[in-house]
Amino acid sequence: MVKLNNSDEHYSLTRPNTLFPVTRHLSYPLTVLLVKLPVSPNQITALSLFLGLTAAWFLSLGTFANNLIGANFLIASYTLDNCDGEIARLKNLSSKWGAQFDDLADWLVDSAIFTGLGYGVMMADGEKIWLWLGLAAAAGATVDYIIDLRFHAKHQSSQSRDQTAKHSRQPEGFADWLLYIFHKLSRADFCLIVFSLTLFDVLWILLPLGAIGAQAYWVTDLFQRARGWHT
Repeated sequence: MVKLNNSDEHYSLTRPNTLFPVTRHLSYPLTVLLVKLPVSPNQITALSLFLGLTAAWFLSLGTFANNLIGANFLIASYTLDNCDGEIARLKNLSSKWGAQFDDLADWLVDSAIFTGLGYGVMMADGEKIWLWLGLAAAAGATVDYIIDLRFHAKHQSSQSRDQTAKHSRQPEGFADWLLYIFHKLSRADFCLIVFSLTLFDVLWILLPLGAIGAQAYWVTDLFQRARGWHT
């Protein structure tokens, strides 16, 4: 357990004790290291963004070797994406700008990954439909980002994001839990899905699935926020 005291509260970081999300098992030891270094949460977010965009560039090259490199860069990006929030809480450096920057980085990485993958498969296969599928998935990620912006702006005047999460409710019923699990796990461990499909050289499957799944993602996000589920 990592602890840091400040004048307001006592923060602690505990080792994950559940299997999912798997990326938490990667980010925990890295956070333990980063908290000892003079780096800010926004710097970590910027590095995560850079690694994510680098991953998209490698995927756009359309070869197995480059896809594998890109998948590893994406895992690094997602791992740091977990670390920035943990570092912000441990060092008491949370801010509205930091949260907005993190959301912006997530959107840019998600959109770039699908666009880059679509372009790469198009270059390898010669069919433009792959690029259109990638752009459709990126459009879904954009809609989800806009939903996030609208809900954040709605609650900004009355309460912070941490306060909203503290007083929000858990999913209730089977349907609620299915939507909640789909929304949370598909986001948190998406990088591992990319890596697994890359190992079997079937990464192209993500394009039709992503074109449909990205729309399902923003729909579940809309339901999640409208019903006040804990985020």
